[in-house]
Amino acid sequence: MIDPPFSIFLSLTVAGLATLFATCVGVALGFLFARTSFRGKDLLNAICILPFFLPPTVVGFVLLELFGKKGPIGKFLFDTFHYTPLFTWHACVIAAFFISVPLMISTSRAAFETVDRNLENVSYTLGRNRFDTFQHVTLPLAAKGVLAGCILTFARALGEFGATLMLAGNIPGQTQTMPLAIYEAAQSNQENLAIGLVLMFCTMSVCVLYSTYRLGRKW
Repeated sequence: MIDPPFSIFLSLTVAGLATLFATCVGVALGFLFARTSFRGKDLLNAICILPFFLPPTVVGFVLLELFGKKGPIGKFLFDTFHYTPLFTWHACVIAAFFISVPLMISTSRAAFETVDRNLENVSYTLGRNRFDTFQHVTLPLAAKGVLAGCILTFARALGEFGATLMLAGNIPGQTQTMPLAIYEAAQSNQENLAIGLVLMFCTMSVCVLYSTYRLGRKW
């Protein structure tokens, strides 16, 4: 049975956690790609961005192979901790993270590439190390782009469907996010419920996009 309040709460929780993890990884990789040069950088960047261009079901299948009990990560987790994330809300977070992190990497890289390196060099000449320069010069100057990336990443994670369905299933009260609840309502001919959930989801998405536009005008 569909539980709309739970689906809304789970979607917001999953999107929030996925955005948090994606921000940590995306900012680090975005800075790496923007400020360093090494052999294989373009290939690594392509691999990191690849989930954005693949169908979510393909990403879900790959994650299923990795996190399944026979997969390299899943086998380690099960043998070591007797734990599997499959068909739990943790799987929802994993799926949303892998689907949305390419957005964070791309926007972070673009934001860091707009920062004038001369300003960073001035910081170095004043005795600041690389971490202090990143914290007090580079990141504040790139903050607008990074924050916009966070908002877009949250929106993408909020709407994740295909990979979540494959990795976490569609279990009411456990792994059923809003997109999955809408899908089930439509499949079971609960038209009024589906319409209500769609309107609510659209409203939430508009709020996220509006925040992005307001951020761009303010900064």
